[in-house]
Amino acid sequence: MAETLNLGSAPAGFRFERRPAEMRRRLVTLSERTLIARDCVRVRVAGSDLRGFGANSGIDDHVRIFFPGDAASASDPGDWPSREYTPVAWADDWLDLEFVLHGSGVASEWAGAAPIGSQVVLGGPRGSVHFSGNPAQWLIAGDESAVAQIRRYAAAMPPGADARIVIEVADSNHEVPVEAPCAITYVHRGTRPPGDALVAALRETSPLPRAESFAFVAGEQSVVSPARNLVFDDWGLSDTQAIVKGYWRRA
Repeated sequence: MAETLNLGSAPAGFRFERRPAEMRRRLVTLSERTLIARDCVRVRVAGSDLRGFGANSGIDDHVRIFFPGDAASASDPGDWPSREYTPVAWADDWLDLEFVLHGSGVASEWAGAAPIGSQVVLGGPRGSVHFSGNPAQWLIAGDESAVAQIRRYAAAMPPGADARIVIEVADSNHEVPVEAPCAITYVHRGTRPPGDALVAALRETSPLPRAESFAFVAGEQSVVSPARNLVFDDWGLSDTQAIVKGYWRRA
């Protein structure tokens, strides 16, 4: 049964609906790789197993990618190294994902260097979050790791939406283009630790009206505590009006 969460005093008709989904694994093949910004690539995976994917997709879907790596001999893909990602776009037999290339992690290495034709297993999503109606105001913020999810929220905004989108990147060469019905503010961290520039930008942002708003903030784990303090404590949004999460943790 679908779970409906009313957003407190948000505008009439605006709500989240959580719909569970049956977990399914799909064997897919790397078919394309495109550099979209420095250290950021979009990859396309393809395969007949993708038919039916996204039939009940929502705004906050995630999939888990299982990489064979050194565990290729393991018979169960569930034993392979895995990471979660937000699908960017898909059709009957292909799906696009975006990766930030950094360090020597299994996902970064696969996205940046795996030969075309390499196979991985894609699992999920386990469930979907659907918007019904629209917030009066939006604040969507994150770093490079959250750009795919930012794209999903931007695509859900109606034309002329009262929205603010803030994206932290290293510098102007790392700015990832995002289509949105509002202006996008890029903040550059330079030599500062990841998350510092994003938190500073959020603190300079005008508070969202408590009764009519939705906020999403994601990035390096250090962003979570100050962002939660700002959104929930200072602005007074409820936990059914905002999502704040860490997508990765620096070493």
